[in-house]
Amino acid sequence: MSRRFLFVLGSARAEGNTELLARAAAEQLPGDVEQRWIRLAEHPLPDFVDLRHDSDHVRPPSDSATGLLLDATLAATDIVIASPLYWYSLSGLTKRYLDYWSGWLRTPGVDFKATLAGRTLWGIAALAHDEPSVADPYAGTLNNSAAYMGMRFGGVLLGNGSARGDVLKDADALARAKTFFAQDAPFARFPYETSAGLP
Repeated sequence: MSRRFLFVLGSARAEGNTELLARAAAEQLPGDVEQRWIRLAEHPLPDFVDLRHDSDHVRPPSDSATGLLLDATLAATDIVIASPLYWYSLSGLTKRYLDYWSGWLRTPGVDFKATLAGRTLWGIAALAHDEPSVADPYAGTLNNSAAYMGMRFGGVLLGNGSARGDVLKDADALARAKTFFAQDAPFARFPYETSAGLP
């Protein structure tokens, strides 16, 4: 299967530092790799309602924001969560998108978990802090989500920036962006699995 990248932009503003860093990394992808960019702020999802035990699930229409994101997610071999670090984790827009994965797990005829198994989840984030460890909750959310889904996890590309365009001054982040998508992404493991020495 040829690779198809879905870039899920979770910032509340357009062309912010996270998006600039994501585009710098995407420029390194081969020309035959399909790229699709979806800005969540332009396709607002309704508040997620957990109906797992209360109603039948139906596939959302493709012309809705929910259907658009479901179809794009299912079609991607690589899903890139490009969300700035908001209060040390994902943005609200991004978290809502991931909440919808819970509903899609139960949507008839989708086989959401089986479809995503073996595919790759990536993270890209700008943060206004010099210590990357403050982004550990962000990376943990993505790693554990990938582990639950049986996906690979390529890690998180971090860059420093607060004012628009700051990340373009982060030479280390831009250097890492050049090879970020070229690395081998291992299957994600929960922390308790890796600490137990499981393969």
